[in-house]
Amino acid sequence: MTAEAVSLTPLPGLPLVRPGDDLAGLLIEAIERAALTPRDGDVLAVAQKVVSKAEGRDVALAAVTPSPQARALAVETGKDARLIEVILGESSEILRRREGLIIAAHRLGHVMANAGVDHSNVEDAGERVLLLPCDADASAAALKARLDGRFAVRFGVVICDSAGRAWRRGVVGLALGAAGVPALLDLVGRPDLFDRRLEVTEVAVADALAAAAVLVMGEAAEGRPAVLVRGLALAGPALPAAALVRPREQDLFR
Repeated sequence: MTAEAVSLTPLPGLPLVRPGDDLAGLLIEAIERAALTPRDGDVLAVAQKVVSKAEGRDVALAAVTPSPQARALAVETGKDARLIEVILGESSEILRRREGLIIAAHRLGHVMANAGVDHSNVEDAGERVLLLPCDADASAAALKARLDGRFAVRFGVVICDSAGRAWRRGVVGLALGAAGVPALLDLVGRPDLFDRRLEVTEVAVADALAAAAVLVMGEAAEGRPAVLVRGLALAGPALPAAALVRPREQDLFR
């Protein structure tokens, strides 16, 4: 992975995305409207929320009936039992809970607050919540296929979300889905500056791309859900974001 200079350009004029919208078509229109000329190796970082909205991944809490487990967790955490029921449906395991907080392993392996279930930047917030895409790697691959076909170049696509990290305050961007990029780059065996062989180094390329893009996207009302990243030479086999999920048996935090 090399670069002399990297640019991050938000795509202007994207409308609010609604269920059933052709997200790939909206992104293509935004690229053309901005008079950008895509190149091989460009990476389009796309916010998870617009992907989830286009895929209809919203849930009306009024239609949710809490289970006994959800009601018990609601007493412990002070959260809406209906919201907790949705979180349980998206989770493979509840890892931590306290007043106002649930940390869960999403069914696809991501460890996140509320298993990624969120109501920020969602219409009717409080009454509707948004889930992660069913398969963010497949969503990224579908977007890549449309972009490649329209512009006749080889795009990378990263689907970004924001999450906290163990031992650190604040959220950073991370990759939930990836296509056309080496999401995880194995450097084991390569020499360092002093010709010592690296023994454990792996680079979370897709997460690094997501973190950079989220700085441009913003976290609140900025309305910039897609960023074109240009200038990286990404060497290595393309891997999905699923490659970034650490196997449970290697996870010392559980």
